Amino acid sequence: MTARRIDVVTIPGDGIGPDLVAGAVAVMHAAARHVGVDLDIEPIDAGAAVFRATGSAFPADRLDRLRTADGVLKGPVGLPEVRHPDGTEAGVLGGILRTGLDTYANVRPVRLMPGITGATRHAPGEIDYVIVRENTEGLYLSRGNGVATTEAAVDQLMVTRVGVERVARHAFELARGRPGAPVDGVRRVTCVDKSNVLRSYALFRSVFDTVAAQYPDIAAEHLYADAAAHDLVVRPERFDVLVMENFLGDILSDLGAGTVGGLGMCASGNIGDHAAYFEPIHGSAPDIAGTDRANPISQILSAALLFDHVGLGDAGDLIRAAVVGALGEATLRIGSDGCPVGGTAAAVAEIVRRIDA
Repeated sequence: MTARRIDVVTIPGDGIGPDLVAGAVAVMHAAARHVGVDLDIEPIDAGAAVFRATGSAFPADRLDRLRTADGVLKGPVGLPEVRHPDGTEAGVLGGILRTGLDTYANVRPVRLMPGITGATRHAPGEIDYVIVRENTEGLYLSRGNGVATTEAAVDQLMVTRVGVERVARHAFELARGRPGAPVDGVRRVTCVDKSNVLRSYALFRSVFDTVAAQYPDIAAEHLYADAAAHDLVVRPERFDVLVMENFLGDILSDLGAGTVGGLGMCASGNIGDHAAYFEPIHGSAPDIAGTDRANPISQILSAALLFDHVGLGDAGDLIRAAVVGALGEATLRIGSDGCPVGGTAAAVAEIVRRIDA
């Protein structure tokens, strides 16, 4: 019987990206072997270094290649010195890939794992929720389109009915497949907004309520963004799935990461109806590139999400179990500086060893 083949495109990126992606690919191969799947891997160079060399961060003719792949694994991109004349960062891919592939749901799991000391009083098992961030509109739709003089600047925040409908639906479908909030087991979707201040957020809330009515089996609630920031620190155990506009999701997902050991512990997926790509939520950390110090967990857990997306949840579960087991038994430890004790390569090897065991 011929083994199933999975077509994966990788974007190694900048800084620590190539090392992280290489490590995640090694883990993916181990998990794929275990479930009887073959991987075809094709790398595409993109990011700040490519922008510096060519004037474009991503080859425009390669977007179709990403659409035809079963999944895309992207490393962090960006270099601090690579800038546009207006001072904004060049070489990043968020706007190019999210809008170009219409990956409207940015899914960011936030989970405190064994062996990790978070920044709050909570224990492993008490923080386990997912932020679903609308990925193609909101405030970030103004990227590169704002109006500015030396005295004033303006950017627009746009929300559409169809945009909110589809990301809210994604959040409710995700909640249906989860065990519920740690504190009470309730499958719950929380709409986070500032509808008491801005009309755009009032529309977001109104459309969310329309979608929520179609999911009577899932609890639905509202929370203002400032209150959400408070509760994600003080009582994160009551959250299951949260859905919000792009800008708010960017901020609150980083806040959540701070409670579970930092950005290096958090994966993400950018998911649309016809394409998806998966990436860590941290930057390219060029200051530690090539030093064998980068934490590979975020990249590796992103690879697990890729497997989930292509219908290989067993492979994704193998990866997550290996990470949790290594951390829980302290065969993989993360130091106070956020770096793996013993180095990146040793951390990857330990996760591969557990999958192969």
